Amino acid sequence: MNVRSFLLCAFMALALPTVVAAQSFAGLGSDAEGFATPERGYVFQFPKDHGAHPAYRIEWWYLTANLQDAEGTAYGLQWTLFRSAMAPEERAGWDSPQLWLGHAAVTTPTAHFVAERRARGGIGQAGVIADPFEAWIDEWHMTGADMQQMRLVAAGDDFAYDMQLSAKGPLIFHGEDGYSQKSGSGRASYYYSQPFFEITGILTLPEGPVEVTGQAWLDREWASQPLGASQVSWDWFSMAFEGGTRLMGFTLRDSAGPDYTAATWIEPDGRTTAFPDGAFFAEPLGQSDVAGRDIPTRWRAVLPEKGVDVTVEAINPQAWMATSIPYWEGPVVISGSHRGRGYLEMTGY
Repeated sequence: MNVRSFLLCAFMALALPTVVAAQSFAGLGSDAEGFATPERGYVFQFPKDHGAHPAYRIEWWYLTANLQDAEGTAYGLQWTLFRSAMAPEERAGWDSPQLWLGHAAVTTPTAHFVAERRARGGIGQAGVIADPFEAWIDEWHMTGADMQQMRLVAAGDDFAYDMQLSAKGPLIFHGEDGYSQKSGSGRASYYYSQPFFEITGILTLPEGPVEVTGQAWLDREWASQPLGASQVSWDWFSMAFEGGTRLMGFTLRDSAGPDYTAATWIEPDGRTTAFPDGAFFAEPLGQSDVAGRDIPTRWRAVLPEKGVDVTVEAINPQAWMATSIPYWEGPVVISGSHRGRGYLEMTGY
């Protein structure tokens, strides 16, 4: 290891607590003086807003996918790139204040494979370009002429994937036209999704390559101080129901008061209905021993106004992301008033 590499590793170790790792809320309620903050009425501009926003402190490109092989075996896939800024500006080379973190995972019914990458901004090791779209960290990348047709590649010590994505519906804007409130005090982020991806490709697992097809969901979010100081973690659900309807819902857990919830109902043609705090409800039904923790891997999720009362159950309860800031994330099956598949992310356990 040369001197520069040593200094980079030391810097990343010191800076890591400020990096937004896996939507885990590390520092998301802390002061963000000098950074830009989301405001109502923002007009999104594409392809520009597919790229990075260095004036904001935190940002992510977050893709999950529900897959199956020719025999109907279920799999899950995750690819995430996080950006965290040490200062509200961009500078070239080693002076860049941008830090990057990448997570990739594959979940099977019996195994969960995870890899993590860290990078400095400004030196070409990681970044995002809006047009033509390219997001990368080392050799992991998500690329395409736009966000309609893309290639997705990542690999760890014991897995890899090479996937093709094709959008079959419009972008979805959460909250008030993409202004997504996260607390009663008005903290918010900009939040849009592409939940209509069809995905095909090859998973490379210890037992060999597997051809898979399925559906994928990309979340794009950026902010500087989206949470209240006492909001410590969240449970996030993405659900794709039979018939083409989709639902995003989350609960932000608050150590000092009531939890905060929000949801977006998505019609097959892309029309949306945003639901405010209290309309969506989720409660654990069963727990699993995961990495020495009691993790709720079976849930009831309810959105009464749309007649949703479903059970959400992990395909593999051991889908633990043993990354710098650990969390649970994996594919789920949905039964009850609606049937389908989806993804569940849980932090703070």
